[in-house]
Amino acid sequence: MSKARLNILLIFVFLLSSVLVFRLYRLQITEADHWMRQAERQQKIYRKTEGGRGNIFAENESGESIPLAVNRGWKMAYLSPREIEGEGEDKEAIATSLATILGIDRQIIDEKLQKTDRSFEVLKRQLSEEEVEAINNLNFAGVNLRKEELRFYPQRQLASHVIGFVGGTERGQYGLEGYYDDVLSGATGVQEGWRNPRGQLITTDSAQAGLSLDVTIDYNIQFMAEKLLEEAVEDFNATSGTVIVGDPGTGEILALTNYPNFNPNDYRQVQRLDIFKNNAVQALFEPGSAFKPIVMGMALEEGVVSTQDTYYDKGFEVVSGHTLRNYGRREWGEVDMNKVMEQSINTGMIYVQQQLENQVFLDYLEDFGFFEKTEIDLQGEVYSENLSFKEGYDVNFANASFGQGIEITPMQLFNSFLVLANGGELMKPYLAKNFNPEPERKRRVFSSGTTSKITSMLINVIEEGTARRAQIPGYYIAGKTGTAQIPWSLLGENRRGYSGETIQTFVGYGPLNAEFVILVKMDQPDASTAEVSVVPVFRKLAEYIIDYKQVPPDYVREK
Repeated sequence: MSKARLNILLIFVFLLSSVLVFRLYRLQITEADHWMRQAERQQKIYRKTEGGRGNIFAENESGESIPLAVNRGWKMAYLSPREIEGEGEDKEAIATSLATILGIDRQIIDEKLQKTDRSFEVLKRQLSEEEVEAINNLNFAGVNLRKEELRFYPQRQLASHVIGFVGGTERGQYGLEGYYDDVLSGATGVQEGWRNPRGQLITTDSAQAGLSLDVTIDYNIQFMAEKLLEEAVEDFNATSGTVIVGDPGTGEILALTNYPNFNPNDYRQVQRLDIFKNNAVQALFEPGSAFKPIVMGMALEEGVVSTQDTYYDKGFEVVSGHTLRNYGRREWGEVDMNKVMEQSINTGMIYVQQQLENQVFLDYLEDFGFFEKTEIDLQGEVYSENLSFKEGYDVNFANASFGQGIEITPMQLFNSFLVLANGGELMKPYLAKNFNPEPERKRRVFSSGTTSKITSMLINVIEEGTARRAQIPGYYIAGKTGTAQIPWSLLGENRRGYSGETIQTFVGYGPLNAEFVILVKMDQPDASTAEVSVVPVFRKLAEYIIDYKQVPPDYVREK
């Protein structure tokens, strides 16, 4: 090879090398970021993900954990109208088949099939195994199944007003699902995936799962409370009812139910939205005579009356020109304070209230928390400021002495009896154990001496007075009935005064060491008094709890 040819070859190699070096420089240095992004697009995937929702668990007396709300994988059927159009599938056959398999109106399917610019049209969620199998056997392009994770409530309607549900927006609504939605939901993240040199897909997910709730509800007590309440509401043709059971020493809610209730799995099928309302914390009512122990306790605490003080009852009292009477217009003559409570004498309670200054009376109501929320961990709790009562008229205070003209919720009334049962401390009622690790004692309202006197009075109500059907042989039970007329305004009538319809309530606790407090409330039952309608529910539930918890008797029964 001549020297000239060698030089030409060397020059060519040099130029080619220079081009390659320049090209590599551009690829690896100047355009590196661009090509790395291109590679990531081909090799990596990114997808927004939601952290799994936390579960909700209850327990029974033996400590067994029972799921109330969990996440469950379901199959969903959907259409891809664009694909169906592109493949030329028989739309008539598709619509006919799907209407038969899924039980969907044929017109709805036809409308979805016409949306040929869309690739995703939901047909039905939460398919049964039979529906999944039938769709798998169809041989139509664009008719697809997809797995999705949805909220599932294994116990169906049990504790539905406690739990609430997860709605179509994937947000918790009502009950614990609503109150603790941010905690249960977890944190949104990004799922990142890429392929390693062997072609294997590797993924990471930054989403954080939500926290679970361990609740104070005792599954067995809840079940029995719901059973007894449903039977009673139907037997007495009542419009609705409520039961609350709790531990007076801690404020733990062991059972809470309203009837009618609902199945959270089928919340979309509920026709009456008021059924979602948790009457235990969202319904105001006048408590009637069940309020009397609170008023008597005020007077005993202030020392303005004693249990032996007497009062002459003539059947009525006139206050600021208003005549206030006893139930049934009955006259009792001379009675002591024990008898006033035992026989639920309205005029006797007016006498007790009149021994107190109005401001002192009002201060006690505030101490009991009647003008504020109990702060129980349930979504949507309400309270009344009772502005008309606070106007300060003497007749308002007289009416309030026997539970009329003052509005509270069942939970507020229940919480006031926790005070009587635990020696005088106002508690914060609660449901989620892991977010309420210690009982919260808000303040002392009565001394233990006062609550002991009230408890003795309320035991007499059971033994000798208006609630004898609550007696449980071998056990001391304390409690008070309330039969309150319903104002016309609460029945949707533009009228003043009270109707003949009633709300009947009983709140009781026992035995002597106060294992439980139970409130039973029934709206508009076909019964004359609370002793007939709600007291038997209390007794049956109290007997069940005593047997279930194996509570020893207070005294030996005579044979």
